[in-house]
Amino acid sequence: MTRAPTLAETSDEVLTEAQVLRDQEIPAAGNVHGDITIVEYFDYNCSYCRKLAPELAQVVHDDGKVRLILKDWPILGPGSVYASRLALASKYQGKFVVAHEALISTSSRLTEPRIRELLADAKIDVDRAVKDMVANAGAIDSILKRNSDQAIAFGFNGTPAFIIGKFRVPGVLTTTQFGQAIADARKAAATKTK
Repeated sequence: MTRAPTLAETSDEVLTEAQVLRDQEIPAAGNVHGDITIVEYFDYNCSYCRKLAPELAQVVHDDGKVRLILKDWPILGPGSVYASRLALASKYQGKFVVAHEALISTSSRLTEPRIRELLADAKIDVDRAVKDMVANAGAIDSILKRNSDQAIAFGFNGTPAFIIGKFRVPGVLTTTQFGQAIADARKAAATKTK
């Protein structure tokens, strides 16, 4: 595991702690007051992201003190972009996490009709989400650009990719590796406060 390059120390606005770990535009999952933050850069059409999602959710749930920030990084085509934009628009209904879970848990390639179907099945008002997506296009596009700029600045080459505490972790992790990364992040945070 390598330390995040300049996460707290950088003068680059893209990688400030507030922008990466505490982005106010992205609703938190897990324990919103957790002592460790995991940031996941993902794409809804990424098969690795989909496979990893239940394990990550289980780790966050079992630990109970992890704050999870899900950063859309739609790099696998127009379907991914549409899914990200509509999921982010669902936050205006207070349902971003519900939308995320619906879209990341499918095994089929995401098309616009399939995305709408999955969100409707998750009890999201799709017509409202579409209207919110249009009305808030500037804010949503700003989030997606910021997420992409961060992922590129961290040197990530694809999804999934993680920041766990202050550590940069590219690629897929097992449940055990997540647990170890969380423990390492807590240890590093405790050492810093001494």
